Amino acid sequence: MLILAGAGENKPQKSGNGKGHGKRHQNRHKHGQNNKTASDFTIALAGNANVGKSVIFNDLTGSNQIIGNWPGKTIERAEGKLHFEGYDIDVIDLPGIYSFSTYSLEEIVSREYIALEKPDVVINVVDAAVLERNLFFTMQLIEMEVPLVICVNQIDIAKQKGINIDTEKLQAALGVPVVATVAVRGEGLHELIETATEIAEKEVNKAATLEYGSEVENKIQELTDLIQSKNLDLGYPSRWVAIKLIENDPEIQKLVKSKSEEVADIAYVLAEEIENIHREPSFSVIASERYSLANRIAEGAQMQSEIKITFSEKLDRIVTHRVYGYITSALVIGGLLLWTFVVGNFFSGLLSDAFSFFQPVDPQVSGGLASVLWNGAFGGIVAGVTLVIPFVVPFYIMLSLIENSGILTRVAFMMDTLMHKIGLHGKALIPMILGYGCNVPAIDQTRILETRRERLLASFAITFAPCAARTIIVLGLVAVFVNIWWAIALYAIDLAIIFIMGRIALKVVPGESTGLIMEMHSFKVPSLSTALKQTWTRTKSLIYLVLPIYVIASALIQALYVLGVLGPINAALTPITVMWLGLPAISGILLIFGVVRKEFVLLMLVTLVGPNLAAFLTPVQFIVLALVSMLFIPCLSTITILIREFGVKAATYISAANLVTAIVIGGIAFRVLSLVF
Repeated sequence: MLILAGAGENKPQKSGNGKGHGKRHQNRHKHGQNNKTASDFTIALAGNANVGKSVIFNDLTGSNQIIGNWPGKTIERAEGKLHFEGYDIDVIDLPGIYSFSTYSLEEIVSREYIALEKPDVVINVVDAAVLERNLFFTMQLIEMEVPLVICVNQIDIAKQKGINIDTEKLQAALGVPVVATVAVRGEGLHELIETATEIAEKEVNKAATLEYGSEVENKIQELTDLIQSKNLDLGYPSRWVAIKLIENDPEIQKLVKSKSEEVADIAYVLAEEIENIHREPSFSVIASERYSLANRIAEGAQMQSEIKITFSEKLDRIVTHRVYGYITSALVIGGLLLWTFVVGNFFSGLLSDAFSFFQPVDPQVSGGLASVLWNGAFGGIVAGVTLVIPFVVPFYIMLSLIENSGILTRVAFMMDTLMHKIGLHGKALIPMILGYGCNVPAIDQTRILETRRERLLASFAITFAPCAARTIIVLGLVAVFVNIWWAIALYAIDLAIIFIMGRIALKVVPGESTGLIMEMHSFKVPSLSTALKQTWTRTKSLIYLVLPIYVIASALIQALYVLGVLGPINAALTPITVMWLGLPAISGILLIFGVVRKEFVLLMLVTLVGPNLAAFLTPVQFIVLALVSMLFIPCLSTITILIREFGVKAATYISAANLVTAIVIGGIAFRVLSLVF
């Protein structure tokens, strides 16, 4: 049997053909003579966003995945292993992009990897339902002269829309193998990898040269011949370089200029001639030529039957409606948060009880230093487990399901106008929602945004979002000892503060906001297995970062308290905590502990004064302490990832803004609430 390693029990299996298998072994022997290990080659998955690349990647590699960053970049790199018919294959899932321009890090990363690292095969995944739009990128891959296989995915959705793809005609037009798949059901994946293996064995690329209109094509050919005659050794195919020069691609212009001023000057003249003929920028002319060619190829390869309005299209009209769309968005966001907190609270209680069976998890503030250090370390482990597993895992599972279903992109679209008020576009809503589970993965997820400015603004807003640990404080202090309505009021106040601080940051951070460009694929039933794999990938990276900080910082802060180091600091903070905020004298210590772990504010308070907090705090103090704890300096884990993503300076400014906001808003709240209670 031939089985795709890492694919589940329901994945495609096929009996091996003796003849083909023998040929494959002959090729392996032949490659061995050429000093190439055919049993260890690389496949890169490339294509637009939301075409099913990640589903294919997860099906092929299963749990054999490594998630990291591209060298020197903040863009995520997904790499996995596949064992197929005796071959050990590296599979790289490239970022979803729409072209090889240099407008985003994702485009640069994908372009450099394909051109310079030269994977043995590139599988271009396209969406069968929007073939013409996807072929725009396919033609750029063909221009790159890479060994290519086209994977026409989601053919089931295309058929529901009355679109039938003739893969043989498409293959003839493009000059590269074409395989139809339904990745969510595993259909066609065996044939896809088998075809990719054959391409890797042949080590040749038979893609057709796609020619544009005569005025453009003549100049491309003239420039291609000139580049070849100069032997510039650019690392990219000559025709592809010629096209990029005519498009006025700044990176390629810079590269060519460093090798030959003459070629760069001639390219500039040719591009100018094209602009004069068409009376529009040369990059726009090339784009038009590509779309025109993509249209002809798509029309020749697909047949449109009677068009019926599908359930997906009807649903799309509702969730993007100018009225119903906002209601749907609110229900999705509210449902996600409600699911997280209900499920999270249930499992958090179970896990806390389980750990309490072994040892109390409350902070230890007296006794021997070794005992205090152990208690702090144990408490850090408990905090990581009781927060990550109960709150973050359910959040990630549900987020992955609604993300893969297609509804999350609609929510982002509906929220685009509102998000622009704080200098962001709708896509930023995704990591901001994530911030209600935990700020750390939310800041990490801001990588989906195009510019550093947008990522910085989004991360700044996220640090004010009440994560699971802050929710514990609000519920434990306000909902229990005041009432649930004041707890809800704190969330409303927090949303207003996020908006206000976002507006201020928009004025402070220089730069311009970008528009929203996001693929809105058709609605589909999400794959639970894919959601679970995405959840594990996200949770795994979170555990690696958060858990060590929790353990070390919890032990250290308790030791400092026992050694008497925090006492003088607490006394120095009294003018702020007591006189301005109206809180008890021990509040400085509570907030210092809260910098390590937000829930420490509540745990430390119970440790110091006992469980009957109502005898120690007034209703006003409960609300003010919860509010200040929500807005105060981010926890150490959040500060750590801010430093990793943006540097010490930016992390310091963000933390200082949180601190000042907490003190100012807390003092105002104390005075206003004193009039109410």
